[in-house]
Amino acid sequence: MKKMLLILALAMVSYANAQKGTVLVGGNVGYTSENIDQQADERKSNSFTFSPKAGYQFHENWTVGAEFALATSKSTALDTESKYKNLRVGAFVRYTVPLNETFSVFADLGAGFQNRTNKNYQNNVLMSDSKADGFYTNLAPSLFINMKKGFGLNFSIGGIEYQTLSYDNDDTKYNSFSFNFGKTVNIGISKNF
Repeated sequence: MKKMLLILALAMVSYANAQKGTVLVGGNVGYTSENIDQQADERKSNSFTFSPKAGYQFHENWTVGAEFALATSKSTALDTESKYKNLRVGAFVRYTVPLNETFSVFADLGAGFQNRTNKNYQNNVLMSDSKADGFYTNLAPSLFINMKKGFGLNFSIGGIEYQTLSYDNDDTKYNSFSFNFGKTVNIGISKNF
């Protein structure tokens, strides 16, 4: 019995160390298109998000790295058009707990700088242009499913986020705290090299 426990313990340690010293690459891509056609009004909206990340797994359970996110949106209604762009650049730390060879749970804690621009047009004439800079921090627990050789799917159902923005064309300051567990579902991919 002791030999069996020793073999099992060595197998678990070798599995946990299999990912140590590897590079993690992953991220999410999203696209949304909406079209509302009413009697005298037609509204269209398109949005795109791209959020890659790369990190180094320096311990069986710990990964540290850089993250980037770009979100754009364009909405039109009659003779008006709105464009929005949000850029984030930051760092993250991930703590992972393997459940077995296929499933792991992890939590990402990220923080960094963000920049946002909003432009509103009427009859193709720029009516307003606002820019803002600020910071963000978020915590997102997720589930990792190992498909084959370190390549897998990440599933998240929300998280906690705090962000600040200061607009440069007036004294507007924006602070937001969101707790959205169960309101969103994110599916991403990742690969350990």
